[in-house]
Amino acid sequence: MKRDSRLSSVLHALLHIAEHDGPITSDVLGQCLGANPVVVRRTMGLLRDAGLVSAARGHAGGWRISVDLATVNLRQLHEALGEPAIFAIGNRNENPQCLVEQSVNAALEDAFTDAEALLMKRFENVTLADLAQDFSRRHAGRRDVKE
Repeated sequence: MKRDSRLSSVLHALLHIAEHDGPITSDVLGQCLGANPVVVRRTMGLLRDAGLVSAARGHAGGWRISVDLATVNLRQLHEALGEPAIFAIGNRNENPQCLVEQSVNAALEDAFTDAEALLMKRFENVTLADLAQDFSRRHAGRRDVKE
């Protein structure tokens, strides 16, 4: 089963935008992400609808972050993307009257619910500013090694 990597891609794109002086186009973001600019526009459009980014058309146009990085957490971004499924595994629902299936699904559902709640709580505690700071630290460390 294919994994949904939109959250990872959006975080990647947002960090590029944050580091870029001025707006950044979907074409440039597409190159950074190895993605088609149409896919970038579609995904960034979800963030625009959530008020997190803005876009301007034309020669000097592109995407900009509309909010303070410290005010946006991973959970908000996950929600802006339509809350894609967290897990690629799920319950079997081929015979809902089967008591074995009911027992298995009840046990799994509790585990999935607990794991998702834990992950969402963690997402609430990680902001775009945290990621930008970590990137800056890593980037500075790389420059130090090359010098």
